Amino acid sequence: MLRRIRDFAQIKGNGNIDKEIARFGLDALNVDESGLDEMDNRILTTIIEKFKGGPVGISTIATAVGEEAGTIEEVHEPFLIMEGYIQRTPRGREATAKAYKHAGKIPPGVTGTLFG
Repeated sequence: MLRRIRDFAQIKGNGNIDKEIARFGLDALNVDESGLDEMDNRILTTIIEKFKGGPVGISTIATAVGEEAGTIEEVHEPFLIMEGYIQRTPRGREATAKAYKHAGKIPPGVTGTLFG
């Protein structure tokens, strides 16, 4: 990511990375305020919408989003786990409450009322 932003700084700016260039580059790369890119968001919404939040296996997620399982496991999953959007369980990957909030969805079992 830093290399890509550096490229934007060299092409669109004076070679230095400042706040304006960083924002421009992140916007161009479709990285949101939480640091999630387009594929990260596709993974989360797929787990939530297609697989009811999980658990779901990595190969099933990969097929659903059109990405290699290895790429998801090595590139996207570590960040999503570290930031608390998904968790790995023995049965597969599951979306967390933070993932639902980020996607603007209500987690299962939460009705949205004060008394459930």
